[in-house]
Formats: sequence, C-alpha cells, structure tokens
Amino acid sequence: MPMGSPTGFRIMRASDAPSLMAAGCMSIEPYSDVQRAGVTALLAAGYGEGDDVKVLCDIPGFSLTHAWLKKDYPLPLHSHDSDCLYYIIAGTLTMGTEALGPRDSFFVPAGVPYSYRPGPDGVEVLEFRQATQFNFLNLSKGEAWWTKAAETVAANAADWKSAQRPSDTVVEPATA
Repeated sequence: MPMGSPTGFRIMRASDAPSLMAAGCMSIEPYSDVQRAGVTALLAAGYGEGDDVKVLCDIPGFSLTHAWLKKDYPLPLHSHDSDCLYYIIAGTLTMGTEALGPRDSFFVPAGVPYSYRPGPDGVEVLEFRQATQFNFLNLSKGEAWWTKAAETVAANAADWKSAQRPSDTVVEPATA
C-alpha cells in the first residue's frame, strides 16, 4: 500500500519505512555558497554515517518520522515550514542550556530556528507533523560553524558506523 493512500485503518511497519530523502516529503531550500561548501565537506568527512531518519507514516494531513542522530552529530541551525512536536524515545540531547532525555518532548512552531546536540549515546526522536510535505531551511551561515562541524564529523564517523541505537541498549528494571 503506498505511504500516502487514505484507506482507513492501517498498520505501518518500521521495517518498511523509507528514508527521509527517499520518501520525498522534505524539500531542501537552496544553499548559499558557504553552506554548499560546508555540506560538501561534511559529506566527504562521513556525515551520512551520523544519522538514520525514516518516515514511519505519511498519510494525508499527518506524518511521523523516526530520527536517530548519533553522538555529537552536528545538526545545523534550521527551520521548517510546518509545526513539529518531538518526543524523545531514548538517549539524550541538549538544546541551548536544556538537557532532555527519554519521554521528554519539545514543540517547534513553523519558521522557528532551532538545533540540538545529541548526547554521548546519541538520541532517538519521533517527529510528529500535521503535514506530509515540509521544507528544511538551513540557517547555519558562518564558515566557522561548518569547519568545526566537519572536524566533529571526521572525529566521529568511524565510530558512527558501529554505533548502537540508544533504544537497543536500554535495560528495563527487573520486576519482582
């Protein structure tokens, strides 16, 4: 059954979920020359090893994405043209001075710039949107940010290849 067909009750399996880019639900706004050079440097350093983003549900008026960002993944300051509610499944992240962990959530209205940094075990979040199409507007403009991000990627890319999802390493307390 195609991801976007409105057919009533549905079961969607994570094993069938396409990647964010393959699903085609996020458009990338044009980059400046500095941003383009920065992204090129990140990709050459192994940026693609640092995340795993799948579209779990894409039905009219609603989408659900699972994002796993690995330790120290440099997420550029950016915004989207749709509201998004984030729910942390496992791992931790830091947003500004706020540290968030499992079962915490945060809401980002459309057009509001944000970024966060995954913690030492990475972070897994669910992204809930009342939209099936949304954009990514990269707002990281300075060369210094891109240079530091490329250094971070180069320092982590090898470890990212064998990283385990934080949700795979959660130990549940024993029951009596």
